[in-house]
Amino acid sequence: MRSARIQEVLILGGGSAGWLAAALLAAERGQGEDALRVTLVESPNTPPIGVGEGTWPTMRDTLRRIGLSERDLLRHADAAFKQGSRFVGWRNGQDVYHHPFSLPQGHGELPLVAAWAAATPRSDFAAAVGPQPAVCLAARAPKQSSTPDYAAVLNYGYHFDAGRFVPLLQRHAVQHLGVRHHVAHVQRVERHTDGDLAALHTEAGERLAADLFIDCSGLQARLIGQELGVPWVSQRGVLFNDRALAVQVPHADPQGPLASQTLATAHSQGWIWEIGLPTRRGVGCVFARDFATEAQAHDALQTYLAPQGSGSAEPRLIRFDPGHRARFWERNCLAVGLAGGFIEPLEASALALIELSVQQLCDDFPTDRAAMDTVARRMNDTLDYRWGRLVEFLKLHYVLSERSDSAYWRAHRDPSSCPERLREQLQLWAHRPPSRRDLPMAEELFPSASYQYVLYGMGFATPGMGGPARPDEQRAAQALLADQPARTQRLLAALPDHRRLLQELTQGH
Repeated sequence: MRSARIQEVLILGGGSAGWLAAALLAAERGQGEDALRVTLVESPNTPPIGVGEGTWPTMRDTLRRIGLSERDLLRHADAAFKQGSRFVGWRNGQDVYHHPFSLPQGHGELPLVAAWAAATPRSDFAAAVGPQPAVCLAARAPKQSSTPDYAAVLNYGYHFDAGRFVPLLQRHAVQHLGVRHHVAHVQRVERHTDGDLAALHTEAGERLAADLFIDCSGLQARLIGQELGVPWVSQRGVLFNDRALAVQVPHADPQGPLASQTLATAHSQGWIWEIGLPTRRGVGCVFARDFATEAQAHDALQTYLAPQGSGSAEPRLIRFDPGHRARFWERNCLAVGLAGGFIEPLEASALALIELSVQQLCDDFPTDRAAMDTVARRMNDTLDYRWGRLVEFLKLHYVLSERSDSAYWRAHRDPSSCPERLREQLQLWAHRPPSRRDLPMAEELFPSASYQYVLYGMGFATPGMGGPARPDEQRAAQALLADQPARTQRLLAALPDHRRLLQELTQGH
């Protein structure tokens, strides 16, 4: 009889998903008397998808948990700091707004939206309630050279080269955390008589058995999709994008200012991302095949790059079906990364969902097979909720647009393409700002401040949007907003240039 205790974990697939899963499990569950044995199996020369170059601030805690130093990340993954996103042209083609990672000072305690709405003239919301937009526009870093690893003056994540990040994770997981690494082609999957996965058989004749399997095989979904047959739930009826053209280009000035925001620029057929790394830029055009051809997307990308003198590098086409699995954990298999779902690069959620999934697995790990089904149901409920909220939050960026210059934007604005829950929330937010009451989960994907940044950045303004407030609270909020310019100037004076800080942190030591 096979052991009921979960001792062997086998991860199929490398990439960011596989190696993050391996490192976290080994770091948190690979020590002690009941230590897990973690094995990662990947095919040789599997090309990465390579769109995951932006992270959320959660990555700081993830890397701290696995014991990887921040300086090693900066030095070996061509990494830079990311303090949020800047959106250009999403509302009407001429606008700019910010979604910073730092919460407004006094958020959740004072009626900041009401104080901002009452101001004359009304300024940019994110800049009015916090210093981070100005810090980003000035190309300042979110911390100082004396700030410890993973600590922050302003909240931040990272931009990095995914092609360098994965080997860094792999070396750390194998050399320091005891992860076993097999490079092999999987020929077939063996099942137990009860339907559970039993082992992977490789072309080299190896039989790799495990108690729990984690499918990180990407869009192939070798275990969760092909073997276990869990269906894919497409979200193309809500978020239409299913293609991207990605290219790497040099900086116009290799020693010039380095942005610490992801830049998302809308155009008539979709939008373009730009991510600044110390040595290059990652740029891509996201579009929907129902509304634009590859040639039209290519032209839009070249039009964007031309004024910057970025050359004529040929972009790579990435195909995807926006959506996720109907169930993420089936029998003794959990899907993580692209095997579990992918919507689109907007707001850089891919790596964050990997982190959250694996961290939940670590925190609620089933010690034996008898407990696995209960843990699986809880995981499925949580992930279904998270993917639903992600779809709604991304749709928020489109449905509020005033653009009508193409069928693409008109379709996104059509209420019939908006999820029912989001429509209800928008009706509610016409009378008060988004708050914790709207987001009942203890660990929401996006805090209520993120909804406020997008709503008011996109011009969502109604007579009642400030909500009720006591006079003393209103005065305190007005005083805080009045002090914001001075606080911003103090931070601008104290924070170093982004590029120079990265050079300082990666030299020597």
